[in-house]
Amino acid sequence: MPMDSKDRNVKKNKNFITSVEFAVTGVKTVFKEERNMRKHVAIGILAVLAGLFFGLNQMEWLWLLLAVFLVWIVEVINTVFENVVDMVTDCHFHPIGKKVKDMAAGAVLLTSGFALVVGLILFLPKIWFWFF
Repeated sequence: MPMDSKDRNVKKNKNFITSVEFAVTGVKTVFKEERNMRKHVAIGILAVLAGLFFGLNQMEWLWLLLAVFLVWIVEVINTVFENVVDMVTDCHFHPIGKKVKDMAAGAVLLTSGFALVVGLILFLPKIWFWFF
């Protein structure tokens, strides 16, 4: 979406509240426009609910929340890269743009893999104990 002159900030980060409002708008935009972000948030919420169900200890909570938030953060960064590439290329194919998008998507894949491993380490023993 193009910005006209009235949308631009003349001064950077006029105050803390304004900065927070811009940041919240950014998070809302990613959630609204990116299907994968909505999936990551849903899975993250399920993981937190599983943590509550299984009564994770403090260290386990730290690992779980690190994994969940890393996936969310990297998905936001991936979306930034995708939007910048689209803006620069005017949404036309460019081989370097494709490389940038692929690498950013790869970062999400790696982070999601990390989160999966953390989830398996945290929950498999608890599930095993619960059933056996």
